[in-house]
Amino acid sequence: MKLISACLLGIRCTWDSKDNYKSDKAIELLNSERLIPVCPEQLGGLKTPRIPQEIQGGTGEDVLDRKCKVLNRNGEDVTAEFITGAEETLKFAKLFHVEEFIGKSKSPSCGCGQVYDGTFSQKLIDGDGVTTAPTFRLMML
Repeated sequence: MKLISACLLGIRCTWDSKDNYKSDKAIELLNSERLIPVCPEQLGGLKTPRIPQEIQGGTGEDVLDRKCKVLNRNGEDVTAEFITGAEETLKFAKLFHVEEFIGKSKSPSCGCGQVYDGTFSQKLIDGDGVTTAPTFRLMML
């Protein structure tokens, strides 16, 4: 069983009410894998569409450790919603004994390996999103 960012399956849940469907790879996975689509930002209570948001001064791990925040482009703090979304996604992971999380690259929630740096300038830094960080922690147990 795997969790997948819902936007990768063509579900319009991104900040701008679009999806991130780029190829048939995600859809092909549906034929061979059991996938559970999730949008942590929606699970955390953020609406779609929403103002773009980025992690400020760190990574998803830092947000979870309360070392930095997630702000939207208008400067509003949406950290609580991101943490709630991560917690709700973890509930799915535990309930369904998830083995893998397939996340949207660069996302402040689902990014794996790189996320935007918080300047809203498309600059990337190494690190994971707020949801990806605890999901990896869970899978390491």
